[in-house]
Amino acid sequence: MTRLAILASGGGSNADAILRYFGGHSNIEIALIACNKKAAGVFQVAENHSVESIYMSRERFSEWDGYLPEFQQRNIDGLILAGFLWKVPDTLIKAYPNRILNIHPALLPKFGGQGMFGIHVHRAVLAARESESGITIHRVDEHYDNGDHVFQAACPVEANDTPETLSKRVLALEHNYYPPVIEKYFNERNDSIDS
Repeated sequence: MTRLAILASGGGSNADAILRYFGGHSNIEIALIACNKKAAGVFQVAENHSVESIYMSRERFSEWDGYLPEFQQRNIDGLILAGFLWKVPDTLIKAYPNRILNIHPALLPKFGGQGMFGIHVHRAVLAARESESGITIHRVDEHYDNGDHVFQAACPVEANDTPETLSKRVLALEHNYYPPVIEKYFNERNDSIDS
C-alpha cells in the first residue's frame, strides 16, 4: 500500500475528487491532509472522508523541518499538491525525490511561476488571447511550476469566456485527470522499485 499526503491551501475540491477516486479500490491510500490555512474548507473535506488532517505553520514548513517528521511518522511515501500555494522546501524535495506531484491550471511552461495561481492564471490566459488552456501535472523541484511534466490536458478558450467560466472548465479537467494520473504515476514508481 502506497501512503500519500495531500498538501492544500483552500476549499479542497481537488482533495475531495482524489479521496473519492481512491476510496476503497486502489493500492494507494490518502493517509493525511496537511493545510496551511486554519479556516480552509479542506479540513471539512478531510473530516467528511475520515482522513487525518494537520495545520502547518509557515515558519516550520519553510524555515525548519518542512513537517518531514510528521510525514515520516505516518509512513508517507509521497506528496500530492492540490491547490497548495507555498514553495516546497528542499528538505521535502530531498526526502521525496520524484515523489511529489503538483497540478497547475494552465499549459506550462506558459502562465507558471510565483504568483500564478487560481484566478490570476485564467486572467493572464485571457489577456494573452490564448486559444486554449488546460492543466499540467508535474513533478515538484526547487522552483515554482518547473519540474518535469507528467501529463497535460487542454480545453478551448471560448470567445465569451471570463476568468470564472474558464476556471470552471479547467477545474473539471483537474478533477477528471488528477486522480488517475496520481495512481498511474505512483504505481509505476513502485513497479520500478520492486523490479
